[in-house]
Amino acid sequence: MKPKKNEKIAARRRGKDKNPLSPHEKYLLGVRRDKMRVRIWQVSVLVAFMGLWELLTAVGAMDPFFMSSPSRIAVTFVQLMADDFMYHIGVTLLECIIGFAISMLAGCAIAIALWLSPFAKRVAEPYLVVLNALPKVALGPLLIIWVGSGAKAIVLMAVLICIIVTVISVLEGLCSAAPDKLLLLRSMGASRLQLLRYAVLPSAVPTFLSVLKINVGLSWVGTVMGEYLVSGAGLGYLIVYGGQVFKTDLVMTATVTLCALAALMYGAVALAEKLYMRSKKKRRTADKVSRADTSDNGV
Repeated sequence: MKPKKNEKIAARRRGKDKNPLSPHEKYLLGVRRDKMRVRIWQVSVLVAFMGLWELLTAVGAMDPFFMSSPSRIAVTFVQLMADDFMYHIGVTLLECIIGFAISMLAGCAIAIALWLSPFAKRVAEPYLVVLNALPKVALGPLLIIWVGSGAKAIVLMAVLICIIVTVISVLEGLCSAAPDKLLLLRSMGASRLQLLRYAVLPSAVPTFLSVLKINVGLSWVGTVMGEYLVSGAGLGYLIVYGGQVFKTDLVMTATVTLCALAALMYGAVALAEKLYMRSKKKRRTADKVSRADTSDNGV
């Protein structure tokens, strides 16, 4: 069995294989080195920031009562985990995921409906712009009146922050389909639904993936903002409570946990995008092979 390309490159780097690297293998090696260099710098910046923060608080250049420190955050995290911290994490995570899912589904549905009706799209455009510019936190008191002071208001706040961005971005992606392809399908008698299925939606997939990444951050912003306004549990509630009683360790621990959860959620979306692009590349390769086989057979 022939060794894999990565194994061949590694063997040549160790000197076990005397054959020179091909230009393509050199390119792959350079890409791998660049990725490794970026990862090392990312970790180094984080470690340096944490170390500097800890050092400045240890020598008294920063007051740990107001600024906390990595060691105090770690101790507070362990203490909270022994209490009910996981419950607060679960509450915020569930609210964020629900708001994220609703905003994506509803926003994409609205964008598709507006694309299918050019007249409705022209009517709705100025309202979308105004709603996107509206500070959603101003609607906080109204949300409490409309749906109550529970989790519904928090989820609705997250949806309001995400959905307009979703509609505008996805609609722009739908409208950016290649005109030549649309013209070709129209000349073959394709209906608007067929245009949507065979040309518009496939071309809008990159935009949809980008909107997913954007909404990861916006959904967390909306969830925490809703918990600032009205909540009895959650990480936003802990941040508000810690600020009121001057427990900066609690505030910083909840904030760092929010950052970690947002990074994990973003990583999940990025992984889904990577898997999709890999499967798309495999399908293209399979199509090329099948077309080559058909040409060789003279069919």
